[in-house]
Amino acid sequence: MRRNQARRGSEKVGAPLRNSLYVEGVKGLLPQCSKVETSRGLSDCAASLQGMTQVAAWADELLRRRKAKESLEAWMRYRGAPHKPALHHRLLIAELEKVERGDTRNLMVNMPPGGAKSTYGSVEFPAWYMGRNPEKLIIGTANTDELAEVFSRRVRNIVSTAEFERVFGHTLSQDKTGVGNWVTTANGEYFAAGVGAAIAGRRGDLGLLDDPVKSREDADSERSRERVWQWYVNDFLTRLKPDARKILIMTRWHEDDLGGRILARESKLWKTISLPMEAQEDDPLGREPGDRLWPEYFTDEMVDLAKQDTRSWWALYQQQPTAEDGDYFKREWFHEYDTPPKGLKLYGASDFAVTEGGGDYTEHGIAGVDASSNLYILDWWRGQKAADHWIDRMADLVAKHQPMCWFGEAGPIRRSIEPFMMKRLSEREAFCRVEWLPSVADKEARARGVQAMMAMGKVFWPRFAGWKTEVQGQMMKFPAGKHDDSVDVMSLFGRGLKHINGGRGKMKPLNYPNLGLPGVR
Repeated sequence: MRRNQARRGSEKVGAPLRNSLYVEGVKGLLPQCSKVETSRGLSDCAASLQGMTQVAAWADELLRRRKAKESLEAWMRYRGAPHKPALHHRLLIAELEKVERGDTRNLMVNMPPGGAKSTYGSVEFPAWYMGRNPEKLIIGTANTDELAEVFSRRVRNIVSTAEFERVFGHTLSQDKTGVGNWVTTANGEYFAAGVGAAIAGRRGDLGLLDDPVKSREDADSERSRERVWQWYVNDFLTRLKPDARKILIMTRWHEDDLGGRILARESKLWKTISLPMEAQEDDPLGREPGDRLWPEYFTDEMVDLAKQDTRSWWALYQQQPTAEDGDYFKREWFHEYDTPPKGLKLYGASDFAVTEGGGDYTEHGIAGVDASSNLYILDWWRGQKAADHWIDRMADLVAKHQPMCWFGEAGPIRRSIEPFMMKRLSEREAFCRVEWLPSVADKEARARGVQAMMAMGKVFWPRFAGWKTEVQGQMMKFPAGKHDDSVDVMSLFGRGLKHINGGRGKMKPLNYPNLGLPGVR
């Protein structure tokens, strides 16, 4: 009878009697059984004294506590957090856990407003981090003192719970309980500060920055952006220990906001997770282009409303801020398509650079022209790579799209790379006629052809292409931007098509060595 009871109880636990947690559970409930050496003896003792149901419950409790200490998501379940993680929350949780383990030193997460990024990054995670790192100091910041204190209060409330003490063995100390600065019984400390506030006298182990930009007005103000940057460099960074970890969770507002400046200056030091509202190519969540983030929460009505302001849509929701307007190319000229029309005549173009790992980029573009002379940008590649690498990427595009002609600009780079390029294309059987256009020193003059096409509404871009942001961003900054390689590729399309039309659609014979390329002699 007792053995059958024990067997049924064991099955409820779902683990063998030798399970260490089961043994710990019995010993915790039944001190009189603690000296029993065998599993059978232990189970008999348990059944005779308290019953297997109670033992199983205690073993399950120990298991839940252990998992809660090891996993942020398990900790949230243990304490009964009201929010159930969605797909993007699980990714965020995984990346936050890497920060706690030390696998990631600096993490930047860009996410639309309303995506619950602060709930996980500025509330749930710091509480769990304090549990696992009892003597660490957290510096939690936000765009205002008030918001920073809101996060601090929520973290403090979690730390003061019985669930926290049961899992981690310490809790909120009564020695210091202020909403902006409090400590734990294990000498851990949390300090809250708004952007611009002094953080003197502290040396943080973990620095949290949550939405350092509070409004469009601040984002568009160069003075405000500089103020945030100077505070970040001179106050926030100087109050962190040399081995401290940093987390920046924000919605992008401006190409020169704090996230933009960090990426421009120290991108190699940060791991960046960007989650747009509508997925693009190579989505971090594995979504198909166009798939919506958190569709259970973000409704059609919400997204349609967000799209009414194009600039805000691309910055706040797609995490791809661009300039409000350009000097040479205007925002309203960038028209989009979902599916290109059939029957396009395809062309390629390249702006070549001989630098590797710095300086200018080599960029390849593929575009199609319809019967009405509309230009559809179809594909793109850019990189700071050695010549053999970008020649192979060019060959990949030729093989994929089979363009009628490829445009490049004549000059010193042509003379240095042309023989190797033509030889490699032939080896790859990537056959395409190459047309070298005359070199033009004036970059604005080079771009006039495509400028006119765009102004006339004759250039169209793929709606969900991930590379589109960088290309269009360069065009919006032209001619004052740091890079204009994308503009040069676009200008080659404009000049090349004009060249073809000027020749009544006939290509001029080229005096190249016969390498097996059609039309080349």
